[in-house]
Amino acid sequence: MLHIKNLSISFKTNEILNKVSFSIYKNEILGIVGESGSGKSISSLAIMGLLTKNATVSGEVLFENRNLLSLKENEFQKIRGKEIAMIFQEPMSSLNPTLSCGFQVAEILHQHNSFTNKEIKQEVIKLFKKVKLPRPEQLYNSYPHEISGGQKQRVMIAMAIACKPKVLIADEPTTALDVTVQKEIILLLKELQEEHKMSIIFISHDLALVSEIADKVVVMYKGNIVEKGTASSVFLNPKENYTKALIKSKPTIDKRLKKLPTISGFINGTVKNTVYTNEERELFHQKIYNQTPLLEIIDLKKEFITNGSWFSKKNKVVAVNSVSFKIYEGETLGLVGESGCGKTTLGRTILQLEKITSGQIIYKGNDITKLSKKDLKSLRKEIQIIFQDPFSSLNPRITVGKAIIEPMIVHNILTSNKERKEYVLNLLKKVGLEADHFHRYPHEFSGGQRQRIGIARTIALQPKLIICDESVSALDVSVQAQVLNLLNQLKSEFNFTYIFISHDLSIVKYMADQLVVMNKGLIEEINDADIIYNNPKTTYTKTLIKAIPKGL
Repeated sequence: MLHIKNLSISFKTNEILNKVSFSIYKNEILGIVGESGSGKSISSLAIMGLLTKNATVSGEVLFENRNLLSLKENEFQKIRGKEIAMIFQEPMSSLNPTLSCGFQVAEILHQHNSFTNKEIKQEVIKLFKKVKLPRPEQLYNSYPHEISGGQKQRVMIAMAIACKPKVLIADEPTTALDVTVQKEIILLLKELQEEHKMSIIFISHDLALVSEIADKVVVMYKGNIVEKGTASSVFLNPKENYTKALIKSKPTIDKRLKKLPTISGFINGTVKNTVYTNEERELFHQKIYNQTPLLEIIDLKKEFITNGSWFSKKNKVVAVNSVSFKIYEGETLGLVGESGCGKTTLGRTILQLEKITSGQIIYKGNDITKLSKKDLKSLRKEIQIIFQDPFSSLNPRITVGKAIIEPMIVHNILTSNKERKEYVLNLLKKVGLEADHFHRYPHEFSGGQRQRIGIARTIALQPKLIICDESVSALDVSVQAQVLNLLNQLKSEFNFTYIFISHDLSIVKYMADQLVVMNKGLIEEINDADIIYNNPKTTYTKTLIKAIPKGL
């Protein structure tokens, strides 16, 4: 049905894709995997005719024996959305915030069909029901900001399948979604594929996820295809070191390695799969749990008051409800749960970015909810955060070196800028960056490098407690492995204490000593991470663990 033949794409002198060839047949799911920059998404943009004008393209993209690369834009518009459709990676930036969800899906039907307005609205509501959106009639008039991330992704899927396309391209459709929502989206795509007999190109950096949905797999690296075949042959018997590295970089829930394998380690042959034994872990726990707690949360509650309409009452939303736990110096406490469970709000109250409604937050024996402004400034130095999106948390107008030095000046770390610069240069090296990165700007770095800059800025203040809020969720598995290894190395070197917030349960299990499972503002379970994973007590926790992609 769709054949890509010797496709090459370059921008000026920079070659992005090098003579790539693959095919997808009717009623088939093809998985394309690889790191950022491997050429996955650029291939899909070429198929959709969405490359920018400065792209130099050669080769063929044959769809039902027509070369799509030779079509004019007005010819392509008859195919795009109707014959070949695409689900984009980030639904929030792909949906128009000023238009209702129903209107945006209706637009596609208006363009490619001759239905009446009434028929189109009925068809959109039917599509919303098909993608299992709650309250479809009400959601028709809702705006993107009024619905959850999983629901926005379902609206995008409804838009993509509106005209019953023959080929559906799903570009990272579940990145940064909760495991339960991710599972639902995967099952939904499979159901839709079976119902409409359409072909799906499923693009992802998560190999376990791809193995659950794909019939065939293409592995890409630096613009080339390094391996392809059936899903079982690629995942069970990978031939290339790069494929092996992608598979092994993701933590597994059955064993905990001291250091996760990385791409460079596999290619250089330096991988050591040394297991962190239960005995070693038990000795470490005996050491840290015999101390006084570094932080104690006692019956913490955080409520938000939302404004109603003119004639309705204000609504009270309990984001965190009577939460209590202790964390010890040198420990990593994992905090998991679906979006909206209260994880991030809890983290913000610990940082004193949100005022609690009731309860206590005891840090080093003092209730930090009652601190003066002066004492609160000192606390900021001791409790730091690594954000989910390092790019939006870095000022694009100042160099990396200046971004790291700024908070050091505020908190009087070292006495002169010369000392601070030497200190920062050493920090950059410690987090795996180069000295010349000091003078560069955030846009000059990859996602993984920006996350390392965020880590360097955090540890520059020599904190005691670091909150990692979804700090690796949007990274490729290989970069993710590097950052997790770095966090563990720094923890060992500086005796850091982490609160590790994530929706990825396999990563949390790898990192965490103690695990807190949250649901709707409440703690569902709290115990040793291994105990909870091996013997979950509540239905909610069982559902979360069951939703983790297991691979083949």
